[in-house]
Amino acid sequence: MIDILLVDDHDLVRMGVRRLLEEHAAATGIRVVGEAASGEEALNLVRTLHPQVVLLDLSMPGIGGIAAMQRILQTRPATRIIILTGLTEGPVPRRVLEYGAAGYLTKGCGVEEMIAAITAVARGERHLSHEIAQNLALALVDGADASPIERLSERELSVLTLLAQGYRPGEIATMLSLSPKTVSTYKSRIFEKLGVGGTGELLQLALRLGLVEEGRV
Repeated sequence: MIDILLVDDHDLVRMGVRRLLEEHAAATGIRVVGEAASGEEALNLVRTLHPQVVLLDLSMPGIGGIAAMQRILQTRPATRIIILTGLTEGPVPRRVLEYGAAGYLTKGCGVEEMIAAITAVARGERHLSHEIAQNLALALVDGADASPIERLSERELSVLTLLAQGYRPGEIATMLSLSPKTVSTYKSRIFEKLGVGGTGELLQLALRLGLVEEGRV
């Protein structure tokens, strides 16, 4: 039996994925043990339900998918995380794989691929959708990495995502268990590294990179 946790702030997405997996549960041994609509809720459920696999969206309110993944892996390093998102291009897929994601699927994937990914990562393997693997391979062939996001550390990327959602440094400090002074330092570094002059420019960059979605900020 493979216990999984579904994490997405869209109810219809979670309901659809759960229904598809439950239809094949007898043949696959995959069991949905819980659902979460935010990174914070996911962290709490990981601690209590101990799922083997977490199917995680990247763009969510609150701490978001990247910070949630980091904290889940800190709390339970054996947890296998599959990113399920609409984001296929840019530097973010490679970064989250570097941060510890075991798989990366697009929301357009079929149930067969989703089942194959869950089964593979539960065995300790990795699984990338064809589109993601192709984009990563092309980026390596091109040898170019022009995205400014590559200049950011893992923690700076989490802070950037929250700043782009409109959270103030004090709020971010609470959400990420940091001091307000530390968050302010990260904010200054982010602005300097990305060459942006204010939160408006930062938001536009975050939208372009797919770190936040239109209508959620």
